[in-house]
Amino acid sequence: MADQEPAEEAPEEKPPRSKARRITYIVLHVLLHVIFIAHFIGATVVFILFDKESDECPGNILCKMNWCHGYGFLIVIFVIFYILWLYYWVFKPYVGIKLYNNYLEPAIDKWIVFSRKLIVSGVMLLIVISLAVAYLGYECRYDATKAIGLLGPVTFLLIGFAVSKHHKRVPWRIVTHGLLGQLLLGIFCLRAPFGRSIFECLGEKVSLFLGYANYGARFVYGDRICDDYVFAFAILAVVFFFSVISSIMYYLGWMQFILNGLGFLLQAMVGTTVCESVNAAANIFLGMSESPLVIRPYILILTVSELHTICTSGYSTVAGTVLGAYVSFGASPAFLITASVMAAPGSLAFSKLFYPETEESLTRSDNIQLEKSPDSSILDAAASGAAAALMIVLGIVSNIIAFLAVMFFLNALTEWTFELIVFLMGVPWEDCQQIGLVVAEKSLINEFVAYKHLGQLVRENKVGSRSASIATFALCGFANPGSLGILIAALSAMAPARRSDITRVAVRAFFAGSFVSFTSASLAGILIQDDFTS
Repeated sequence: MADQEPAEEAPEEKPPRSKARRITYIVLHVLLHVIFIAHFIGATVVFILFDKESDECPGNILCKMNWCHGYGFLIVIFVIFYILWLYYWVFKPYVGIKLYNNYLEPAIDKWIVFSRKLIVSGVMLLIVISLAVAYLGYECRYDATKAIGLLGPVTFLLIGFAVSKHHKRVPWRIVTHGLLGQLLLGIFCLRAPFGRSIFECLGEKVSLFLGYANYGARFVYGDRICDDYVFAFAILAVVFFFSVISSIMYYLGWMQFILNGLGFLLQAMVGTTVCESVNAAANIFLGMSESPLVIRPYILILTVSELHTICTSGYSTVAGTVLGAYVSFGASPAFLITASVMAAPGSLAFSKLFYPETEESLTRSDNIQLEKSPDSSILDAAASGAAAALMIVLGIVSNIIAFLAVMFFLNALTEWTFELIVFLMGVPWEDCQQIGLVVAEKSLINEFVAYKHLGQLVRENKVGSRSASIATFALCGFANPGSLGILIAALSAMAPARRSDITRVAVRAFFAGSFVSFTSASLAGILIQDDFTS
C-alpha cells in the first residue's frame, strides 16, 4: 500500500473582528460626532441671538469675533477637526492615494532630477540666498543696528564649515533649505499678522493650560512655598503635569499623528531622511531622551551622520514637559513655541554642516512606523508619565546643585566670549554683559538657571525688551554639560551596539545644537518688532 502524502495544513486565519465590537465602535464614533455637531449648532444659535453687533462695524456680527476665545475659537476647532477627518477618512483612502501614485509622485521625481542638475541647483541657491539677504536688509531699514544680527548666522556658518567633519561633502542644498526654513518659520510666526496671531493665541492657551499645575502644587506644598517661588517644589510641579499629559497623548496616538505630519513637512522642506525629519519634529514636543523613542527600531541601522543629527536636534530644542517652568520665570510662551518650531529645520541644517553624510541611508519613507505607547490604559499612561517626570525633576535639581558654583568660576574665565557671541546675535552693546552671563549660564549649567536669571533682569529693568527677546530664543535649547551625559546614556540604552558612534558625535552635536539656538535668536532679533516686545 502506497504511503499517503500528508494533507497540507490550511493556513491559520486571523480571527475576524467581532460584529459586536465593530457595531460598538461605529456607534461610539457616530455618537461623538452627533454630540460635537449639536454643541456647535447650540453655540451658534446662542451667539447669533445674544451677542450684539459691534458699534465699530454695525451689520457685521463677525466683526467682533475673537478667534482665540469663546465661539470664535470653537469655530476654529470645528473647522480644523472636520477638515482633517474628511481628509484621512474620506479623501486620502479613496482619492488621495491614487492621485499621489499616478500623478504627484512622478511629477515630484521629475522635478527632483531637474533641480539637482549642477547649474540649476547653483542658480536656485543664489536666488534663494539673495532673496533672504534682501528681506533681512529690508527689515533693518528703520533700525540699522539690527543689521548687526546678520553677523551671527554668517559667523556660525563659517565656524561650522571650519570644523566640519568632511568639508568637501557638505550638502549645501540641505544646509540652505534648513536655514531658509528656519527663516520662513520665523517670518510666519513673528512678522505675518496671521501667523503672529496664531502663536500669540497658542502661547496664551499654553500659559492657561500649564497654570492648572499650580492647583496641585498649592495643595501638596502649600501657598507659602508656591508664592515664594521655591524652585524644586512650586515651579517644577509643571514638569509633572505636562509629562502626564504627554504620556496620555502618546497612548491615544495623537502625538504620533502630529509627528507624522510634521516629519513629512520637514523631509519635503529640507531634504533629510525620514528618521532625521521625524526625530526633529518630535523634539518640538518631546525631550531629547524621549524623542528618539519614536524611531527606536531604526537606531541600530542609522548612519553616523544620522546619529549626529539625532543628537543635534535634541540639543537645539527643549521639551514641552519643562516649557511651563520657563513660562513661570516670565519667558514669553509665544517666543518659546516659536523658538522650538524654528529649531527643527535649523537643527537639520547645522547637523549636516558639522557632520555631512558619507554613507548610504537604510531608511526609506515607506518603511517608518512610529512606536506605539507601551502603556495598557490611560491610567497606566498617566502613571508612567508621572514616574518619568520624577526622574526629570531629580536630574534638573541635581545638575543645578552640582554645577552652579562651578559655572560662576568658569564664567569668570569665559565672560568675554559670551559677550561677543550675544553681540553678534544683535544684542545692544549696553546689555551684552548681562545677556552674555545669561547665555553662559545656559551653556555651562542649564537653561533653568538662565531663564530664572533672565526673569529677574527683566523684572528689575536691567535689560531692554529686545535684548530679553533675543535671549529667550538663545536659551531655548538643551545644549549644556548635563544634557550631554543624559543624551549619551539614553541613546546608548536604546542601541548599546552604537555607543561608540554616539559618544563620537555627541560633543560635535553639542556645539551644532548651540549654534541652532543662537541663529534663531539672531533672526528673531531682526524680525521682532517693538510692539511685540512691549
